[in-house]
Amino acid sequence: MAVRKKIASVTDHGGSLDAARSLFPNAPQPWIDLSTGINPHAYPQPILPADAFTRLPEPGKNAELCRVAGENYGAPSAANVVAAPGTQILLPRVASLIAPGKAGVLGPTYAEHSRAAAIAGHDAAYVRDFDALYDVQLAIVVNPNNPDGRIIERGRLVDLAQHLARKGGLLVVDEAFMDVGPLHESVSADVEGCGAVVLKSFGKFFGLAGVRLGFALAPVRLAEFLGAELGPWAVAGPAVEFGLSGLADRSWQASMRRCLEREAAALDDLLVQNGITVEGGTSLFRFVRTPQAPSLFESLGGAGVLVRRFVDLPDALRIGLPAGKRESERLAGALNGWRPGQQSSCQTGLEPVGSGGRIVS
Repeated sequence: MAVRKKIASVTDHGGSLDAARSLFPNAPQPWIDLSTGINPHAYPQPILPADAFTRLPEPGKNAELCRVAGENYGAPSAANVVAAPGTQILLPRVASLIAPGKAGVLGPTYAEHSRAAAIAGHDAAYVRDFDALYDVQLAIVVNPNNPDGRIIERGRLVDLAQHLARKGGLLVVDEAFMDVGPLHESVSADVEGCGAVVLKSFGKFFGLAGVRLGFALAPVRLAEFLGAELGPWAVAGPAVEFGLSGLADRSWQASMRRCLEREAAALDDLLVQNGITVEGGTSLFRFVRTPQAPSLFESLGGAGVLVRRFVDLPDALRIGLPAGKRESERLAGALNGWRPGQQSSCQTGLEPVGSGGRIVS
């Protein structure tokens, strides 16, 4: 009887209020969760047809969703787009598009890419030097990067993708936060020519993580394979309707980008006023590094404000945007209650996935 390889579980991520309550049982309620990069201003729910819940989605609806997504993201055509119930389910499937070999993940970054590559049979490792990715078979780059917002220029990614394709390899670019990044650096339009696979998250920018909707943009031959593997009805009817509405609403998207930029600037001002220097991020989250990160995490947690800490980067925190005036005021009050130099006594928390600067969302 075949023995299945043990798959490491996901033990470390943002957005876990259960973990926060365990760490800070006396924190005031309700919690303010700033530990994710999810837009706190969700796209307004469209009017959903009753059959979105009562019937399986028609193939034509899925095709329409791929067309609208392709137009929104700048894919070469709808045939280059695969819709899925979130990008998470795509990670090991995309990593399986080539034979197992050496995989490199440009880190520190989202740890699920390394785990997914290992599930697909690759020997996965983190690299800090972009040029080291030329020596692997499967290269993975998060762009803009999570958690520090680092940007890799489009031209460098296209060159790497073409190099890997010539030797039977593959470049995967996770553009989960490109909705709020420099759109001219996206490689969405290049997937057919350079052979890369680009991953797009619907839930982060649209603030609808629970809808579970994501896309892979890929050369047509790979898109067809991924679509066949996912099978019919991969995306639930309500998620299809959310996607069709949000992705076509360019006015809301443009307005939201301006809103997020203003709110990110306001968050920067608040952090600087409290002696915290912002080193990077996107307009959906800010990335700070300070030797006082453990005490800041503990002080905020005790005040019912959850931010993202990293076991492998103990001097770093990622801080999402507060949702409106009330949350901003609570964050300001919590920051005012913290003083640089105070010691942290919090020794328990989320377990690391691994070493080498591995960051998880």
